[in-house]
Formats: sequence, C-alpha cells, structure tokens
Amino acid sequence: MSEATAPVARSPLAPAGQTVVVDGWELSRGVGDGPVVVADRSALAKVLVRANPTSAVIEALGTRFGRANWVGDRLVAGSGPDEWLVLGALGTGTQLVDELTGLVQGADSGHSSVVDITHGRALMRISGPATAALLARVTAVDLDDRLVPNGSALRTSIARVVTDMVRDDVGGSPSYLVHCERSSGRYLQRSLLAAGSDLGAVAGVSAVSWPDERPLS
Repeated sequence: MSEATAPVARSPLAPAGQTVVVDGWELSRGVGDGPVVVADRSALAKVLVRANPTSAVIEALGTRFGRANWVGDRLVAGSGPDEWLVLGALGTGTQLVDELTGLVQGADSGHSSVVDITHGRALMRISGPATAALLARVTAVDLDDRLVPNGSALRTSIARVVTDMVRDDVGGSPSYLVHCERSSGRYLQRSLLAAGSDLGAVAGVSAVSWPDERPLS
C-alpha cells in the first residue's frame, strides 16, 4: 500500500490547528505553552494490564496501585487494584504487549490479560502554571502536593467523565496525564478548555517523541 493511500489513525480529540501525519497518526501543531495547556497525547501507545497484584507482579511491572513510575522508556501507572496502564512511544503497542505479557506470565501463574487499547482511549496532558486552578473547577479531588504528589495515579471524575489521572511533573512543574474512553475524549477536552477559558487555557501541540515529548515543529 502506498503512503498516499495508507490508513491514517486519528485522535478522538478535536485537532488543534494544522495537522500533519507522523508514523501513521494525524498530529496537531497546536500551542507550545500557555497558562494552562491541554495537549493531545492520544497517539501514544496505551496498554492495559490486568493481573493478580502479587508482590512478584508488582515488582515485574515496577509500580503498585495508586502510584506511577517510569520504567525505562515507559510510564507504568497502577490505575486500579489489579490494573496497570502502560504508556509508551508512538507505534510501540505491539512490542509493549509482547514484553508485558512475558513479564506478567513469568511473575504470576494465575489469570492475566495484556491488551493494546491505543485506539480505544483518549489521552491528554494538562500543564502550565494555571493547571491547579483549572482542575479545581472540574474535579472534587484535592490535588494538594501533600495528598497527590508527583508519581500519583488515581481514578476519578473530571467534568463528570470517569478518568485515570497520573501526576507526571515536567521540569519540576505539576503536570497531569488524563486518560478516558475514546467516546468521551472530545467532550472532556472541550470541557477543560471551556472551564479554563478565563485562565488562558489553550489546546496544545502534539508530541512526536517519548518520554521527552518533543513537540511537533
């Protein structure tokens, strides 16, 4: 199949400005920075792991329920008592599934599943100096540093959408990755931008690398 006719994967979020296709995904140029930036990260590989949370499984995956940890070039979040969300670079979903299946099966002889959910979920990063003010308007969770420090993972409601939230600070400043069902992604994006309109909320540029998240030029 020629490049001109190859299928293009599209984010469930509304494009932010001009778009360009990178490695089979349509990415948005958007805005690089601002008081609060809601940036699309839906193209990142997303793998859901379900397994018995034994100490061996927790050690193999690198983190426990309620926490997120960088393991090499992947971010592993304990999103539920027996669930982990693993984020990796664009196009690495199949590789992650193979690697994680081996890790989990080697650590636990019980039932487990490892599924690539990249195309079925929306993912965005919320960052900027007004992030805390925006999130206080759309979620009841107290995101004080003492309660939700860097590396926290939780499941909550944001703008009435059930989400997984991971605090993953960038350059020492609070930043949050928010993950939800694909069908709710555009609504959540628009709700965040509307709630933060007076704060200067903007739709951010997509990233073309991971974990450094180098913005699309």
